[in-house]
Amino acid sequence: MSATGVAGTLPETRTDERRAVRRRRSTGGWKKAVFAALAYLIALLFIFPYAVMVIAAARPLNEQRTASYFPAHWDWSNFTTLWSFGLGQNIVTSLEIAAGATVLVLLVSLPAAYYTARRRFRGRVFFLLLVLVTQMFQPTAMLVGIYREYTFVSINPVLALIIINAGFNLAFATWILNAYFSSIPAELEEAAMVDGAGRLGALLRITLPLALPGIVTALIFTFIAAWNEFVVALIITNGGSSQPIGVKLDSFIGGYQIDWGHLFAASVVAIIPVIILFGLIERKVVGGLTAGSIK
Repeated sequence: MSATGVAGTLPETRTDERRAVRRRRSTGGWKKAVFAALAYLIALLFIFPYAVMVIAAARPLNEQRTASYFPAHWDWSNFTTLWSFGLGQNIVTSLEIAAGATVLVLLVSLPAAYYTARRRFRGRVFFLLLVLVTQMFQPTAMLVGIYREYTFVSINPVLALIIINAGFNLAFATWILNAYFSSIPAELEEAAMVDGAGRLGALLRITLPLALPGIVTALIFTFIAAWNEFVVALIITNGGSSQPIGVKLDSFIGGYQIDWGHLFAASVVAIIPVIILFGLIERKVVGGLTAGSIK
């Protein structure tokens, strides 16, 4: 081929490449727009129930049964008078139960998950399956036995709920952390021990920081489960300040009428701590959910 022919094909090749790049960019732009629209649509579907709660809480009593999306007159008194029912102490009780159960679960599940991930002892698979089987038992099915043990031991109801909620969520946390510890190479700990660190030092300085996404995942799921637990708390707590927020919400539902305004206002207040906690550690939760997928 002559030099003139080669020189003539170069501009044509560059033009074709530019067109291909433009087509890829336009296609990618449409895909991003479609996925963004779907993401916003799904977000609106999840936000809609919370918006309904806020609107219902701000609706006056005489407009509770009107067929309108928005009230004619906004009334925010349900949020201000809500605290006269002792809701603040109920929120503190829920925080004590959820935080206590979360700390207890982490204290037990961390060494159990680490040992089962690093040691291949006899009966290891059976032990992990046994831990998983405990998740099949629902609190409602064990309610009679739980209440009999509670009355026999006769301890503080808040402490009892901390122990019970920790027992309900221990299996899930152990499995999540076991998968994450297994995904961390043991050679990293061996290198730290070669440099002079002991087993505990390698765990605290190397493994736990790398396993932080899994730990945060176990933390948030345990906290939310303990915060939302209702059946056992309803039976164990007899009323007053020992009731968590979930049980307090049930008190607004009477036998003949329902205090919709305070019920929805209290529901909005009850979800705020969980939203704040989840928003702070959402990125770590996403990383923890993929634990063990890539080794």
